[in-house]
Amino acid sequence: MSQPIFLVGPMGAGKSTIGKLLAAQLQLPFADSDKVLEDRTGADIPWIFDVEGEAGFRKREHEVLLDLCNGLPQVIATGGGIVLLPENRQLLINNGLVVYLSASLDQLVERTSKNSNRPLLQVADPRTKLQEILRQREQYYREVADLVCDTDDCTPKQAAQMVADHLLASTLSS
Repeated sequence: MSQPIFLVGPMGAGKSTIGKLLAAQLQLPFADSDKVLEDRTGADIPWIFDVEGEAGFRKREHEVLLDLCNGLPQVIATGGGIVLLPENRQLLINNGLVVYLSASLDQLVERTSKNSNRPLLQVADPRTKLQEILRQREQYYREVADLVCDTDDCTPKQAAQMVADHLLASTLSS
């Protein structure tokens, strides 16, 4: 791979977990945009949401994405809402291969249920909130994606292998 590989999708789709495995398989560095943001600010994402609101967080997220769009071959797990800003969608499209990791609502609910580090899900009905998030973002994930990978019926290792196989096949055929 000669360019960055961006993983997009909703929270719980497996971007960080699959991303680490994919990076190891492709022998590339791995970056998680949320982790980069937390390291830079010295604060966790829920705290940033509390203090700066979602708009403040999105601004910081955009700045991190700009820095990660450096052309270096690497696997980058992005935050679930990275696609909300049109300028972020353009950055993703123009600066690498984009893989949309999709999952069913049931899977997303199950995978996110034990994690309190998701500010948007700190509501009375997380399932309805996830459904609303999917409805709002699905079109954007598909708009930026070069490849869509359904993570429902596979382990993270199988999903990483599926993505790697597809990327390697498309590299060989071009």
